[in-house]
Parts: sequence; C-alpha cells; structure tokens
Amino acid sequence: MSTTSLYPRRIEPRIAEALLDTPVVLLAGPRQAGKTTLVKQIADRQGLRYLTMDDELTLLSAREDPIGMIRSLDRVVIDEIQRAPQLLLAIKKSVDEDRRPGRFLLTGSANLMALPTVADSLAGRMETLSLLPLSQGEMQARSANWIDSAFSGRILMADQPSLGSELVERVLRGGYPEAIARATPRRRVTWARQYIDAIIQRDVRDVAGIEKLDQLPRFLRALAQTAGQMCNYTQLGSQVGLDGKTASRYVAVFEQMYLLKRIDVWARNRLNRVVKTPKLQFIDSGLLAALLDLSAEEVQQDRTRFGNVLESFVFGELLKHMSTADGDYRPMYYRDADKFEVDFVIENAAGQLVGVEVKAAATVKESDLRGLRKLASLAGSPFKMGVLLYDGTETMPLGDGIWAAPLSTLWGA
Repeated sequence: MSTTSLYPRRIEPRIAEALLDTPVVLLAGPRQAGKTTLVKQIADRQGLRYLTMDDELTLLSAREDPIGMIRSLDRVVIDEIQRAPQLLLAIKKSVDEDRRPGRFLLTGSANLMALPTVADSLAGRMETLSLLPLSQGEMQARSANWIDSAFSGRILMADQPSLGSELVERVLRGGYPEAIARATPRRRVTWARQYIDAIIQRDVRDVAGIEKLDQLPRFLRALAQTAGQMCNYTQLGSQVGLDGKTASRYVAVFEQMYLLKRIDVWARNRLNRVVKTPKLQFIDSGLLAALLDLSAEEVQQDRTRFGNVLESFVFGELLKHMSTADGDYRPMYYRDADKFEVDFVIENAAGQLVGVEVKAAATVKESDLRGLRKLASLAGSPFKMGVLLYDGTETMPLGDGIWAAPLSTLWGA
C-alpha cells in the first residue's frame, strides 16, 4: 500500500467538485507528491479508465497517433501528460465535439501552462488544481486552513506544539511521502538526492530540451545557497559558468518542475523606493536541506543555516494552504531601500494583506517586529494581520494587529 494513501489529501473534494462541471481537470504538481495514488483512487471510485505516459507503449501511441488514441477513450485519467503534450490538442478537439463534464482527469509533474500552445488550446475547457507534497496538516489529519483563518482574524491553535529538535526534524524531513516513509535521516537524504537526479535526467529533458544537463545539478546547488534571498541571475550563473540569460532560463525550468518558485515583492504604486527583484524560495524544505547538506546535528550546534530552510518550510506550508483555501491568495514578500523586510506578504483578491515573519528562535524581541510594523503602516486599512511565527508555545498580541504565534499553528485546529 502506498504511503500517500494513508493521508487524506485536502485537494480531493476540489477535484470531485471540478469533475462535476468541467470537461478537463488537470492535477499539477511535482513528481512523487502523491498525484498517481490520488487519481487512481478517484478512477476506482468513479469508474474512469487509467492510462499513464510512464508506460512505453501508451506513450508511443500518444506520440504517434494522439487523435486516434483520444477518440477511443471516453472518461479517462491520463497520468504524466507532460510527456506527450501533443495529446492536449487532441483533447481540445474531442472536448469541442463533446462538452460533457468530467471526461478527462490529467496529471502533470511539469507546469503545462508554461508550455507553448497549451495555455491557449485548453482555455475555458480546463481547470488546474495543485497537489504539492504533504502538508503538516495532512500528516496530522487536520483540515483547518491557516490562511483563511488569518484573513478572518483568527490564528489557529497549536494544541501540541513541535518545539526545538522536534521542529528541526519536521523541517529537515519535508513533505514528500517517500521521504517521510524512510526510517532515518540518512535514508531520506539518499532518496532526496536520487529524486533530484531523476528529475534532471528525465523530466527536464522532456519539458525543456536542455542538452547540457551536466551544469544543472551544480546550478541547483548554487540556487539552494541563495534560498530566501533576492536572485541576481548574472551573479548566480557566473558561479557555474552560465550567462545571466541562461541562468534565468534554468530557474524557469526548475520552477516548471515545482522545485522552487520566484515570489514578487509587494508594492504600492506610490512606493517607488521598494526593491523590485523577485525572491527565490524552494517548495520543499527536505529537498533544500539535502541540497545544502544540512543535518540535525549541525543545526543543534549552529543554527546559522537553519533560518533559510525554516523559511522555505513555512513557504511550502503556506503554498499548500493556498492550494486548498476558500479564498484566492497570492504570496509575495516586502523589502525596501531602508532594509525593512517581511518574509511573506499574502494578498487576497480584494487586496487585503496578511504579513508573515519567520523566526527560528524561541524568544521574540522588539526588533523582530520592525518589518511587520512598517508594512502595517504602509498598507493602512487593507492590512488584516501580521504574524511572527516563532519556536515557542504562546500566541500573544503585540499591538497594531500584530501577533506572535508558534510555528505549529500552521498545522493547528
């Protein structure tokens, strides 16, 4: 039995809902996040046929005769469709002739919307949902949504906070089901390194057609060193012998693979002093820790490098909450020329904001609040709440709509 099926996935009701009124539903997310396990369960329950492009004969048929293949199918799951993007035009043709909802449930471990022609061909016919690695809430069988709660003015309760070494363990483990199933940190790191190698050798070639794959592992490790920082492509590329343009293209490929994400700075038009460079965040803290060779032993002796990995962990949790939230949210960050900064600024469709600052320590100092206070004063009434997440147990108000709360509230009730 697959590890993933032991955990309830919060996205499942959304998939069921989308299949009731949309002809094509795409479940997108990184390889081995649990997509196959989930769509197989749905296929069994709903009586859908299951096909995977990981099967060589099926892939050959899809590439040689996409229209013939789609014509022969009625209600079907097609797994790893990014390996045969020519099927998407055949699906468009089929859907234009028969608009019944729930005909095609697709999965892709590359962002298909970034592929040329795809976005246009299925516009208005397809809904895309995201499945990222397991959230801490899914691991704890908790269904509360931290972001929806924060926008309604409430911070979730952490009834059994993970503190100190237990928190470090969670962060270094990450959320991939296969990694969680491994018994020791050494086995998890081995899995993470093989996973990264497999993505570079196979998926990057499928999606991006990059020939010189030998530079990619070194470049990815260089990116890991800059996690949580603003990205200068020319500087980054020069570390591994790439020009700025190529470095930017490689970052876009890793983004398509759901390894990392660029997040934009929050700005009001009148704030012309705000630094406009995007920040780079890895989506899974376990993969980032493996790329950095960061161990629990090192963190125990010296927490210097832990801060960026913890920030990545929080980013991953927030992204997972966004993918299953009732509201529509966008992650950003704040930094200005005076070096005031906030790790994450979450904006909803109405332009309201929640600021999130991440701190690896168990104590909170006045200086830790500078960024959130500046953001609150700049944003004015759209500022709903500022939360400083720290390695402690108490949720406390700190004035001006700003709170200190345990990191464990991210998977609270």
